[in-house]
Amino acid sequence: MTPAAGIVTFAVLLVTAGRLDAALEEIRAEPNLEKRSALAMDNAVSALKEARAAYTAGDLQKVAAKIMELEESVDLSYASLEKTGRDPRRSPRWFKRAEIESRDLLRSIETLEHDMSIEDRSILEKTKKRVEIVHDSLLRGLMEGKRK
Repeated sequence: MTPAAGIVTFAVLLVTAGRLDAALEEIRAEPNLEKRSALAMDNAVSALKEARAAYTAGDLQKVAAKIMELEESVDLSYASLEKTGRDPRRSPRWFKRAEIESRDLLRSIETLEHDMSIEDRSILEKTKKRVEIVHDSLLRGLMEGKRK
């Protein structure tokens, strides 16, 4: 990505951030933390599908916005599960669901990355790393349990 394209993408992200916050604000309004986590993961999956469609259509600005929404959704899902204060080993239902969905998201991100041109792949780097960190944290929690 050229520096000029990076500046344009950043400007577009600032403009579209308001629209992203509206979708995520509805999810944040869910009082049940486990359901909030599930809704956020569902939103992440949906954002990735929309990013793929936007890439096929050649709209890199929308791809960047949807990838940002995906990352925010995964972070919201993980934060919601952390807020429950539950031990993932003793109450694995929602943690396991999030772990499976984050693993599937990683596979889908990698598939999209392989389908993208080399110049466009930089859009996915940060988000892919973040989803990997969340997935690993969820998996570690399920295997080791909550730290005391």
